[in-house]
Amino acid sequence: MSAHDLAETAQAMVAPGKGILAADESTGTMSKRLEAIGVTSSAEIRRSYRDMLLTTPGLDQHVSGVILYDETIRQTLADGTPFPKALEARGILPGIKVDTGAKDLAGAPGEKITEGLDGLRERIAEYVGMGARFAKWRAVITIGEGIPSQYCINANAHALARYAKLCQEGGLVPIVEPEVLMDGDNTIERCFDVTEATHRAVFNELYVQRVALDQMVLKPNMVVSGKKCPVQAGPEEVAAETVRLLRRTVPAAVPGIAFLSGGQGAEAATEHLNLINAMGPHPWKITFSYGRALQDPSLAAWKGDESNIEAAQAALAERTRANSLASTGAYRSTGSRGSQAPVSVSQD
Repeated sequence: MSAHDLAETAQAMVAPGKGILAADESTGTMSKRLEAIGVTSSAEIRRSYRDMLLTTPGLDQHVSGVILYDETIRQTLADGTPFPKALEARGILPGIKVDTGAKDLAGAPGEKITEGLDGLRERIAEYVGMGARFAKWRAVITIGEGIPSQYCINANAHALARYAKLCQEGGLVPIVEPEVLMDGDNTIERCFDVTEATHRAVFNELYVQRVALDQMVLKPNMVVSGKKCPVQAGPEEVAAETVRLLRRTVPAAVPGIAFLSGGQGAEAATEHLNLINAMGPHPWKITFSYGRALQDPSLAAWKGDESNIEAAQAALAERTRANSLASTGAYRSTGSRGSQAPVSVSQD
């Protein structure tokens, strides 16, 4: 695939009014989410659930791409059509998570490093052969007492850049995802400082390792208060601080920013995205790459029962439509931000 094609694909991923559905939960994470709604996990149950998501009527109107997992990219619809081909037929780009998860970082208690670089060139070639057009790699930065260390930030930035360059060399657009977790008791100011340091390290490594910025998509966290912080920043402050951060750290050459939801409630993630876009125009397209904030209402409606498929698909369609509007600043909030749905289990 030529550099021109990769740049075109990156632009298509952040096409106006469209975002990305993250359906790349590992088998372990997906099993926990199913068990949380009383469904026993199996390969067929997981296939059936993803089948329900991918065949949602109107999905192609609001979703540009779907991130799959290694198990999922090898599965098929009930009629035998491979998931990537089913997505392509609807004009949706198939993507693939290529990291192998966050593991303890040696010599850094409480901090993580994402692994998966070994054999990545060969895995990329296989996924391209299966129809993948883009990839995802998630780095995890934890805010806590005395952390994150610069060591942790730099190690993850280095790995993200190595992954991104291998993707571009192999014909995939990389989604670069440096996630500063929102699980602590930190203030929004602390989140801003850590996210700024993380972005600066990531873009420095991307430059050093010759990653073409116009052939990638950034998937960052929003600047929010930690979940356990006694003072929670309001939506307007979240939007303002997030935009301030992006303008300080993200080069204009990056075609698009597709936010992760990071554990925000479905409505809150949509409202924040809408306010961020309403503060535009911005140098980049700003949209969503949500997992839980899109899937949780659908998963809760589905409950593993085929008779609930229509209701589950309607729930997903509603969330994708709402976030499509938010990606243009045209969403009107319901006013019910809520907390994270009870079926949620941390992404990996």
